[in-house]
Amino acid sequence: MFKEDKVIFLKNPNEVLEHLIKNFVNTSELNRRTQLDYGMYFDEPLVGFASGTDPLFLEYKKIIGSFHYTPGEIIAAALREKSKGLFLAETDRVSVISWILPAHEDIRKSNRGEERLPSQLWLYLKEFGEACNNALRQHVVHYLEDLGYSAVAPARLPSVKSFRDDKVGWASAWSERHVAHACGLGTFGLSDGLITPKGKAVRIGSVVTNLKLAPSDRRYRHAKENCLFFRNEKCGKCMQRCPVGAITEKGHDKDVCKEYLESEPMLAKRSEYGPSPLSSACGLCQTRVPCEFQIPRPDLIA
Repeated sequence: MFKEDKVIFLKNPNEVLEHLIKNFVNTSELNRRTQLDYGMYFDEPLVGFASGTDPLFLEYKKIIGSFHYTPGEIIAAALREKSKGLFLAETDRVSVISWILPAHEDIRKSNRGEERLPSQLWLYLKEFGEACNNALRQHVVHYLEDLGYSAVAPARLPSVKSFRDDKVGWASAWSERHVAHACGLGTFGLSDGLITPKGKAVRIGSVVTNLKLAPSDRRYRHAKENCLFFRNEKCGKCMQRCPVGAITEKGHDKDVCKEYLESEPMLAKRSEYGPSPLSSACGLCQTRVPCEFQIPRPDLIA
């Protein structure tokens, strides 16, 4: 990287990183459905930022579990792997970069018509769209490392994997949804999905770095503000869309959901859409619902 590039970056790092992420998604061949029709997996991303010392990250240790990493813990662990340490003076500089990758309209449209099992495009979104997301994670990490900063994509760490917790059911030590919420990118719905300004038919990624960045505003008052159901408007469309009744007025039953994702009919559908069995996904509750591609009726938020 040239000295001039670093000077430009340091003048407005948030803006440069947002442009970096959007440019990658807009131009990367990985965001093209080369396996099918050369359409796009994702529309233009949303990007948000949070301070690693934001109190929300400590709250997540209570809401999700003590196992959930804070940004400081994540970056410290990454530095230890490289035989480095995070100095106390550096903790205030730790920041989180989060992004929302909205599913392309034709992918969403293909899944709207399904009643029991996902469309081919939706399963390809999970398999190959997530490959694009992983490449974006590494792209951001390498960019920051080239500038001399430490950076890590938590979702790519071996220690960050899905497991069953007695309190919250299936969980991860780094929830991309909760991190995006802290970065001002959306609030939660009845189905547990994150409802963003581009809706909840999305995939999410993040990177943690020891570079101080300006936090994004959180333009909501509580964690479920964007969901019609929690605005007492009696929506519940995601309940109707779930083929196995995993979503009720009490919320999302992760065990029932996971059993469905691992069921024989799902495996058969994944194999049918092959060439090799694709990753499991459903997305019915993310499509043909009012929050599919927008915050529903934002004018009604007081």
